[in-house]
Amino acid sequence: MRITIVAIVVGTFATVPAVQAQDIQHGRRLALEVCATCHAVLPGQMQSAVAEAPSFEAVAATPGMTAMALNVWLTAQSHPTMPNIILSPIDVQDVSGYILSLEE
Repeated sequence: MRITIVAIVVGTFATVPAVQAQDIQHGRRLALEVCATCHAVLPGQMQSAVAEAPSFEAVAATPGMTAMALNVWLTAQSHPTMPNIILSPIDVQDVSGYILSLEE
């Protein structure tokens, strides 16, 4: 039990620098440039340009949504419902950070 608690605490602190390293404003700019063609990307903007594309606020509010889940989705080779977007690893972190910031 004690090992489990220690692992959780260490894991929590290990993720803090990665979150702090995200540039939320850069992620917002990228979202406006790359994603806004289909998605509602701004706070309070609930209707996406493409009806099937969820708003970023809806994505952020998805139960269990994490930066890791977003990173996997944004770096997947094939998106059945999205164009093949190419972002650098830093850009992916920043967009993920921006999306998750909309939940707050």
